[in-house]
Amino acid sequence: MAEGRLKIVVFGSFNAGKSSFIQALDPRSRHIEASSSEGPTTVAFDFGRLQVRDHAVYLFGTPGQERFEFVRQILSRGMDGAIVIVDATTGVDAMTRHLYGQLKAVGVPLAFMANKCDCPDAAPESVRRDLPGETVHPISARNAESVHAALDAFVATLAAR
Repeated sequence: MAEGRLKIVVFGSFNAGKSSFIQALDPRSRHIEASSSEGPTTVAFDFGRLQVRDHAVYLFGTPGQERFEFVRQILSRGMDGAIVIVDATTGVDAMTRHLYGQLKAVGVPLAFMANKCDCPDAAPESVRRDLPGETVHPISARNAESVHAALDAFVATLAAR
């Protein structure tokens, strides 16, 4: 970790809420997206920055489609921590399991955000069950307060290392 700076990469499946998560933290964030049959989707990355505690935090959001593995690998270089956004209305899917395995293999500090907890069919407890022993923060990317609190808690664990 560079003195006072943290590079955190945000991973997750398609439509999990990665871009919304970063936009809730930094309303001036930037992203590169394209239209798809299911709506707009990130095709390169999202970028946001903010101050958390005594750290300048740089957030890099990755695309959620499998075909963008090369982008995830590039953005992962030099990361101090990783956040995996999980759609709490659909649970832990194959892509999330794949990302989890890759991140555990490199030993990067990791936190999970169970997003969309404001939806009636959200089940953050099933995300916790599927990821035993992992930190899972229930959030709604529409609620900046919950997102900031979850990021603050994660940064505190990184700063303590």
